Amino acid sequence: MEGFTIRAARPEDYDVLGELTATAYLDDDLLDLGAEDPYLDVLRDVHHRADHAEVLVAVDETGSVLGGVAFVGGPGPFANIAEQDEAEFRTLAVAPSGRGRGVGTALVTACLDRARTLGRQRVVLSTQPMMHAAHRLYERFGFVRVPERDWSPVGDTNLLVYALDLARD
Repeated sequence: MEGFTIRAARPEDYDVLGELTATAYLDDDLLDLGAEDPYLDVLRDVHHRADHAEVLVAVDETGSVLGGVAFVGGPGPFANIAEQDEAEFRTLAVAPSGRGRGVGTALVTACLDRARTLGRQRVVLSTQPMMHAAHRLYERFGFVRVPERDWSPVGDTNLLVYALDLARD
């Protein structure tokens, strides 16, 4: 973790992180409707995420945001799939300037540490089938596919579920 730190997002980070997240999804062709996809508004709305989750950011020594993630400590209105004794994280995104530097790894590690602190037994996440780099990252941590929990938030959008049993890692 050289050259950056992980910390709680501050209100002054929200717009930057929102745009970074939207741009990452667009640049990686992860939105069915491209720049017209209504999910872009959700990706940009870090203010809403911060009202319902712990938003973490990676920042470099100049304070520039390199990436971020929303950590959800358990079941509730902002959890997509977390059940009892589970935490989840959402909207993990890394700027091009943060890729290959361990930013994604550090953000996932921070989420796992937070889940352990809360006494959660498992961490779950949803991911799109084409997010191959993200899948490799999650699998390096020991996350495994849980296909029986795959789901579809809207229309033809199908999400894969991964889980990590913290008692075994």
